[in-house]
Amino acid sequence: MRSSIVGVIVAALALSVAAPSFAKSRIKDVVEFEGVRENLLTGYGLVVGLNGTGDNLRNAPMTRQSLEAMFERLGVNVRETNLNTKNAAVVMVTAKLPPFAASGSTVDVTVSAAGDAKSLQGGTLLVTGLMGADGQVYAVAQGTVQTGSVSASGASGSSVTKGVPTAGRIAGGAIIERETGFQLAGMGQMRMTLRNPDFTTAQRVAQAVNTRFPGSAYAENPTIITLRPPAGSNMVGFMAQVENLEIDADTPAKVVIDEVAGVIVMGEAVRISTVAIAQGNLTISVQETPLVSQPAPFSRGGQTAVVPQSSISVDEERGRRLITLKNGASLSSLVAGLNALGVTPRDMISILQAIKAAGALQADIEVM
Repeated sequence: MRSSIVGVIVAALALSVAAPSFAKSRIKDVVEFEGVRENLLTGYGLVVGLNGTGDNLRNAPMTRQSLEAMFERLGVNVRETNLNTKNAAVVMVTAKLPPFAASGSTVDVTVSAAGDAKSLQGGTLLVTGLMGADGQVYAVAQGTVQTGSVSASGASGSSVTKGVPTAGRIAGGAIIERETGFQLAGMGQMRMTLRNPDFTTAQRVAQAVNTRFPGSAYAENPTIITLRPPAGSNMVGFMAQVENLEIDADTPAKVVIDEVAGVIVMGEAVRISTVAIAQGNLTISVQETPLVSQPAPFSRGGQTAVVPQSSISVDEERGRRLITLKNGASLSSLVAGLNALGVTPRDMISILQAIKAAGALQADIEVM
């Protein structure tokens, strides 16, 4: 089993090594555009129609207040009555406002219980305003909550639940009422932000744009590249051409290790200085096998007894060899060497950390 896991990891690493280093990436895949982003919306609402799985009004005074306020808006006075329903629950409603979303379009919303409700399954969210960070209402949500959870209980009190019944979604449940007002076409310049800041990549992006549109781009720092459209060009049309230009995105030498899952990811820029590697373990296995001893037939005084029987084996793994990697060895050489040793993923992690400690690994190690 371990050898098969090693084979899969080594095969994946070998494929990454085999990929050409000059593989092109589109600019739109490595940058974010200024102003072209989502905006977070939040609202406080009330879900009704629950089958006795809502908030307990004694423990959730905000639910009682929300119900009383809702009925008052509808012309019904219930403040002097004893509300004792479990069919309603207060919820927090969240959504993401897409960039350049127009009034009248719809977005999905997420509904999460804020009280002690047991489940929101089958409930209906009443009209809820969704506000942005500026306190303005940008969308209004309403609809039936879909939790995607399954729950069942027996007469003895045992129950089973799959999924999270206190959170759900409403597909297309919010209608956008206000636009962000961001005018892209009238902008005189556009700033692009690299998702992975890098001096080399930023300069390559600027050069690619200037090759197509001379004097239109310059790199301010490893993260930001500023663009100015040529005279007479529209910003939208200009950016449509820029985002499809191809560049060589540079990456730093890094080894990412997830010790819990036993996953190792190494970039192609990883290099190894001259180093010798040996790996082997001494494994001692002790196995206890109980043996039942019975007396002979018709014997007197004999008793049945359990006699312990031990089996001890020692595995020194003598087949393991010492390998040497020359100065400047690439990722492919490292993978081939570790594969020759037949190491497990856990052993690979220890070996890489030991190489780094010896100063022979020319890369950063990030442990997740």
